Amino acid sequence: MPAAHRKPRQRSLSGSTARTAATLALASAATATAFDGGAAHAEPRLSPTEVKAKVDKLYQEAEVATEKYNGAKEKAEKAQKKVDSLQDEASRRTEALNSQRQKLGAVAAAQYRTGGVDPAVQLLLSSTPDRYLDEAALADRVGTRQAATVSRVRKALREIDQVRERADGTLSELRGKQRELERQKKTVTKKLGEAKRLLDRLDPADRTLISGGSGGSGGSGGADGSADAEHASRATSRDDLAAGSGASTNSRAAAAISYARGALGSPYVWGATGPNAFDCSGLTQAAYRAAGVSLPRTTYAQINAGQRVPKSQLQPGDLVFFYSGISHVGLYIGNGQMIHAPNPSAPVRIAPIDEMPFAGATRVA
Repeated sequence: MPAAHRKPRQRSLSGSTARTAATLALASAATATAFDGGAAHAEPRLSPTEVKAKVDKLYQEAEVATEKYNGAKEKAEKAQKKVDSLQDEASRRTEALNSQRQKLGAVAAAQYRTGGVDPAVQLLLSSTPDRYLDEAALADRVGTRQAATVSRVRKALREIDQVRERADGTLSELRGKQRELERQKKTVTKKLGEAKRLLDRLDPADRTLISGGSGGSGGSGGADGSADAEHASRATSRDDLAAGSGASTNSRAAAAISYARGALGSPYVWGATGPNAFDCSGLTQAAYRAAGVSLPRTTYAQINAGQRVPKSQLQPGDLVFFYSGISHVGLYIGNGQMIHAPNPSAPVRIAPIDEMPFAGATRVA
């Protein structure tokens, strides 16, 4: 075949030529991604309304986790007290056992001086006296004077073992509650962090509007809650609230409302029970504690702490609950209003009870 008609040979790229070609190819691909697909990966711009909806949902989810955290903390504290009590009991019983051993030691010394120590006494005075429990037959070899003391030692050893077993079981329960605390703490922190990031993307004016608006963010007024507190103290008296509900306010309910009014403007801090910060159930618990009434720590326990009442028969001082999971609570003050601790974006404030899905009410005083 003539040279003019030969197909030219294709040369393979190697060395620096190959590296240059690869670099150009990557640069081209990156440029194409930047122009064609890069925008698709950018975080979408949300309107203030959309941000508010997402933030309210995150706050509500955080409050569910907060109530679970509060419940786990309450149970962990009870378990810790029980562990401490059992360990103290084991120590007291051990001291009593040592007293009985000393008596046996005195008998053993007397026996040694008169010709030898009884084998049963030797076992009880040994470093492993519990062996005696496995060799009960030796009790028959104990003299009459020692029988009662040996019997008491056997009983004490058995009871100490039982107390220690209960303490070990309670300690295991405590560790489980502590792990649950950590899980719920992480959930709360994550949800609140997501809400903060969303709010930080808004202009300050929109952020303030969301914090001061209705829904999960609280009632009317400024973001610091001072307008609510000032208006409430100026325009609403206890008599007005009672008249609005159609019933008189008893002394304990009045005392709880008075405490809640004093807390207006206090910050929301999850897990807090006052006196300077509160979460929702922490506020109602503190308010009734000031009135001499002991309430459980969590919303789902507080709803069962008194007599259930329908929404149409609410009286000042009733606890009002919201959402299907009973994750939020406020203190009803009459005229369709409550005092509650909304979430981290809003302080303790007055708000209408219709701003959240109503779940029930309880009268505790």
